[in-house]
Amino acid sequence: MTTVDSSLENIGAYEFGWADKNEASANARRGVNEEVVRNISELKNEPKWMLDLRLKSLEIFRKKPMPNWGASLTDIDFDNIKYFVRSTEKQATSWEDLPADIKNTYDRLGIPEAEKQRLVAGVAAQYESEVVYHKIREDLEEQGVLFLDTDTGLREHEDVFKQYFGSVIPAGDNKFAALNTAVWSGGSFIYIPKNVHVEIPLQAYFRINTENMGQFERTLIIVDEGAFVHYVEGCTAPIYSSDSLHSAVVEIIVKDGARCRYTTIQNWSNNVYNLVTKRATAARGATMEWVDGNIGSKVTMKYPAVWLMGEHAKGETLSVAMAGPGQHQDAGAKMVHCAPNTSSSIVSKSVARGGGRSSYRGLVEIQEGAHGSRSTVRCDALLVDDISRSDTYPFVDVREDDVTMGHEATVSKVSDDQLFYLMSRGLDEAEAMAMIVRGFIEPIARELPMEYAIELNRLIELQMEGSVG
Repeated sequence: MTTVDSSLENIGAYEFGWADKNEASANARRGVNEEVVRNISELKNEPKWMLDLRLKSLEIFRKKPMPNWGASLTDIDFDNIKYFVRSTEKQATSWEDLPADIKNTYDRLGIPEAEKQRLVAGVAAQYESEVVYHKIREDLEEQGVLFLDTDTGLREHEDVFKQYFGSVIPAGDNKFAALNTAVWSGGSFIYIPKNVHVEIPLQAYFRINTENMGQFERTLIIVDEGAFVHYVEGCTAPIYSSDSLHSAVVEIIVKDGARCRYTTIQNWSNNVYNLVTKRATAARGATMEWVDGNIGSKVTMKYPAVWLMGEHAKGETLSVAMAGPGQHQDAGAKMVHCAPNTSSSIVSKSVARGGGRSSYRGLVEIQEGAHGSRSTVRCDALLVDDISRSDTYPFVDVREDDVTMGHEATVSKVSDDQLFYLMSRGLDEAEAMAMIVRGFIEPIARELPMEYAIELNRLIELQMEGSVG
């Protein structure tokens, strides 16, 4: 076996696969029913309207069929999943106040160090079902910025919460949005006041530690007129022989002239089903940007969406996916033009090897009355061997004459000539392959904050060198 063959076999190897002991998970119930939903709501001391919404959503979940397109979901056993695990009774505002096992997890992940170096303006850390640590810079609090876990957002700002919760993604949107609405726990609640610019990212980190765990965080972000925020989330989980489920819902409201950037670096272990619904509405002159990195998971089905509701609104999605053995990355984006002179852009990059499968699945819809709108879509796939697969499923629905619409897709393979050229400059095969992949995803990596771009490149290099794990 050549060096490059050996290194390719280790793409997708995983450095976050360890687990800490968590006594709370041992007593967690499996399966979902009305009693489980009521218990979650009671433990959180929620208002009656939220309990009623949860129970209604449970019924929708039961009635909705499983998706019959995309990746296979037949192996998901909803009766074997633990839907709620409370790991600590009190949320900490200092890392030293966390239980030792949880603190150990985040120390090994390097999250406290990022905060110490002031690389982020606020940090939220979710462990299993709830946020266990939360902190925001005082100067942002003084400007009226709210950065809370979603449970606290409901308790302390119920009127605003009730106005927007489910307004972008109703429970009936799809089966997994219904499940999330029934059993949601944790996530981030963010409000950025008018004309306030949060220049340094707010960061959230989601960790699944328990086998057969279901994590169902709910994130709600409201960016008021003329404001700006960049929110970054990361995700990891231990490696188990049985599957876990991550099914989040993210709702974002970007008001007139505001801008929101939402960056995800998803590195779940290869036993996690990652089935997420993310959607934003952009008002007049607003901009919504999704930067989406998918490296891990067994199956990912994720299509960040923007509904362009006001004139001159703008939506952008930059997406990168890496699929290794046993992985199916079914990712893409949705752009819906509902107003005149709106614009959207989708750039998707995918890498498949070792029999992995990557799929781009996208929608661009230009509705009647959205004249003068413009949209461009580009999806590029890189296959590094002969046993991997890449598919493109574009859907374009244009109902106006005065619009500009472009779609371009390419599939390429790593060639012997590329490897030979780089190796003639002193690189070995593994280093050459890593450089080719880094160059391929560079248009996405350069849009990340420096420290996150470095981390993405580091993960690629480690996988290529076969030194992870």
